[in-house]
Amino acid sequence: MPGSPRTAPSWALLLRLLALLRPPGPGEACSCAPAHPQQHVCRSALVIRAKISSEKVVPASADPADTQKMLQYGVKQIKMFKGFEKVKDVQYIYTPFDSSLCGVKLEANSQKQYLLTGQVLSDGKVFIHLCNYIEPWEDLSLLQRESLNHHYHLNCGCQITTCYAVPCTISAPNECLWTDWLLEQKLYGYQAQHYVCMKHVDGTCSWYRGHRPLRKEFVDIIQP
Repeated sequence: MPGSPRTAPSWALLLRLLALLRPPGPGEACSCAPAHPQQHVCRSALVIRAKISSEKVVPASADPADTQKMLQYGVKQIKMFKGFEKVKDVQYIYTPFDSSLCGVKLEANSQKQYLLTGQVLSDGKVFIHLCNYIEPWEDLSLLQRESLNHHYHLNCGCQITTCYAVPCTISAPNECLWTDWLLEQKLYGYQAQHYVCMKHVDGTCSWYRGHRPLRKEFVDIIQP
């Protein structure tokens, strides 16, 4: 139930769930449902800006019969945006070693900084995978960086719906239509980079970019 406490899953459980989600066949690959950056931040237990200082392959569990491996990344945390109540300072993050289980490949021992979103497991370890929002910090727009502090968190009550084709219409007053795929044939386009789905005092939600007017294409898309 929304708002009820939930126990964080273990590594083994997460790996089993990812294995079930993996498509069968020789071309196995990670598959993720699309999500706007705002949704990623709202759904994640942890959001940080960090550098990767090391990389190491470790067992997924203490069970000798378990052949699954994990990548352990050493982390130099620069700033935490979410997760203060779960972990004070992130020193390591973990991801599946197998890319078909949505394992993430990051650059270690470089000057590159990342925005990392993920989950905190029951043992306190931070777990990430390709279905999280993980981006080089330099690739984020100014609005995205600013929204990590306030706007994304304050507007988690808004619903963002991905539009794949017309007609695409709002079905609830707190809904924003995400049209990057429809207009640009990519997920993280102009709207994801420069707009926040913001809630009004009357409970309705709409796209905003600071004090600039809404681009006409982002208004409810209907069949002509």
